[in-house]
Amino acid sequence: MEDDGKEKLQKTKASSGWSDLWKKEDWWAVWLGLGIVFAGILFWSMGGSIKPIAVKVPTWSEFSVVSQFLAENFTNIILLFLVLAGVFAIAIKVLGHKVSDFLKGFIIVFIMSLVILILGSNTWFKAYNLEAPLVALALGLIIGNGVKIPDWMNASLRTEFYVKTGIVLLGATLPFTLILESGPVAFGQATIIAVTTFMSIYWAGTRLFGLDKRFAATLGAGGSICGVSASIAIGGAVKAEQKHVSVAISLVVVWAIVMIFTLPFLIKLLGIAEGPAGAWIGTSEFADAAGMAAAAAIGEQAIRSFTLMKVVGRDMFIGIWCFILAIVSITKWEKREDGTKPDAMEIWHRFPKFVLGFFITSAIVTFLLTSVTADSASIVNSDVIAPIKVLRTWAFIFCFFCIGLTTRFKDLTSVGWKPFAAFTTGVAINVPLGFILSVLLLGSYWSGV
Repeated sequence: MEDDGKEKLQKTKASSGWSDLWKKEDWWAVWLGLGIVFAGILFWSMGGSIKPIAVKVPTWSEFSVVSQFLAENFTNIILLFLVLAGVFAIAIKVLGHKVSDFLKGFIIVFIMSLVILILGSNTWFKAYNLEAPLVALALGLIIGNGVKIPDWMNASLRTEFYVKTGIVLLGATLPFTLILESGPVAFGQATIIAVTTFMSIYWAGTRLFGLDKRFAATLGAGGSICGVSASIAIGGAVKAEQKHVSVAISLVVVWAIVMIFTLPFLIKLLGIAEGPAGAWIGTSEFADAAGMAAAAAIGEQAIRSFTLMKVVGRDMFIGIWCFILAIVSITKWEKREDGTKPDAMEIWHRFPKFVLGFFITSAIVTFLLTSVTADSASIVNSDVIAPIKVLRTWAFIFCFFCIGLTTRFKDLTSVGWKPFAAFTTGVAINVPLGFILSVLLLGSYWSGV
C-alpha cells in the first residue's frame, strides 16, 4: 500500500510537471519570447522584417517631432498593440485570468507606456538621466498611490510576466559566446554576493532580532538572489507563512526602488564606466525589473554586464537555494509528521524557467549570426536583432509602470522594524561588497564586456 501511494504521488508530480509547460507564467514567458524571435527570423528569411511592429520613439526637443512621429507611425502603433495584446491575452486565458479585464487594462498600460517612451526620449529628460524606465516607475508610483486602481486592472498588471518575457528577448541581443566567456566570472562573483548577503540577513534576523528561521530565510533569499521571485520560491520551499512572504516582497520593493535611483546617482558621481557600473547594479539590486531600469539609465553596456551578473549569475541560485533550504527546513525546522523527504526535483520545479529561455534565444541568434556571411550578419542585426531590442524595451516599460501602480507606500510603512533591520543589514554589506568586486577588483574585466 505504501509503495502504491508513492507511485501515485510520483505520477501526480510528473503530470503536474508536464502541465507546467502551459500553466506556469515562467514557461509562457519562454514561449512568447521564442515566438517573437522565430517570427523575426522567419520574416527575415522571406526577405521581410518585423520592423513595422518595432515602434521606436525618436529623440526630440520640440513637440512637432512627436506629432510627426505619431502621424507617420499611427498604423504601426495600432499593429504593435494588436500583436502584443493578442499574444499576452492567449497566455492570460490559459493561465486562468479574465481576458476581457486584461484587454481593458492593457489598453491603459500600453497607452501610458507610449506616453512614457515619448517623455523619456525628450532631450531635457535625458539630460537629467530620467530615462523611460525611471519615468515609468515614478509615474506609476504617483498614479498608484494617488488614485484607487480598479480591481479589473489587476489582470493586466503582470509585472513579472512582462519582465520575464523581456529577459527572454534580451537573450537574443547578447551573443552566446559572451555569456560562455563571462558566465564563470559572473557566477563566481554572484556566489560571493549571494552567500554573503543571505548569511548576513539570516544571521541578523535570527540572532539579533529573533525572527523565525523560515521568515529569515525568505528575507535572505529576497535580498541575495532575485528579489520577488526568490521570496516566493524560497517561502514555498521552507513553508514560510504567507504574511512573511508578503513582508519579504515589500522589503525587496522598498530597497529596489531606493537602489534604482541611488546606484545610478553614485555611478555618475564617481564616474564609473558602464561595464563595471552594470555589474555593480547586478550585484546590489534586489529585483530584475528595478535593476534593468537602473542599468538602462546608464547605457547599453551596463545592461549587458547587469544581465550577465544578475540573470546569468545571481538568478541561477534560486533553484539551488530552494533545494538546500527545503532539505534544511524539512530535516531541521519542521516537524516531519507526514514522513515527507526532500525531493531532488525541487531544484527543477523552482528553477526560473525564463532563464532557460534567455540562453536558448541567445544560442539561436548566435548560431544564425555565425552561419551566414558578414553582409548577411549585418542585415540580421538590423532586421532581426534591432527590432527585438525595441520590443524588449516595450516589455520592460510595461513592467516598470506596473511596479509603480502596484506599490503602495502605506502598505510598506506597516512592515515591522525587525525584518526591515535584518534586511537592511544585508543591504549595508551587499552594496559596498558589490562595489569592491565590480569596480575595484574586477573593474577592468567588466569594462571589456
